[in-house]
Amino acid sequence: MALSYPVQRSRTIQTKLVLPPDTNHLQTIFGGKVLSYIDEIAALSAMKHSNSVVVTASIDSVDFLSSAKVGDALSLEAFVTSTGRSSMEVYVKVYSDNLLTNEKTLTTESFLTMVAVDPNGKPIAVPGVLPETEEEKRLYETAPARKENRRNRAMIR
Repeated sequence: MALSYPVQRSRTIQTKLVLPPDTNHLQTIFGGKVLSYIDEIAALSAMKHSNSVVVTASIDSVDFLSSAKVGDALSLEAFVTSTGRSSMEVYVKVYSDNLLTNEKTLTTESFLTMVAVDPNGKPIAVPGVLPETEEEKRLYETAPARKENRRNRAMIR
């Protein structure tokens, strides 16, 4: 049987403070800054799962649901939802925490595809994933449809 790891192995959590240089004239964080954080945490999650260097193959979707303001804390959570031979789909969610009011709001959700590579940049095999929680199982079961969407998108090019 092929090697597989529980999703929990790849779960990664980070907290970032929204500072004035990270924001626009409305004092809300730039979307590009959030994308940078998302790419970074997805890579960390995929590296934890695969024990290897990874590269970003695609950012499949990014849904900005609400904004974060100066002084808010961004809580990012990422985990591997499914795997292919060398690829890993990583789900990232971002919450905005107002530390003065304790209000927590989901601001962003995203799916990325990361590929494990050897020192020469060639793709290498990754372990499978074992979902345990209801959320993990739901994302695991819906992963084939997202993979098909990625494949269809690639065929259009």
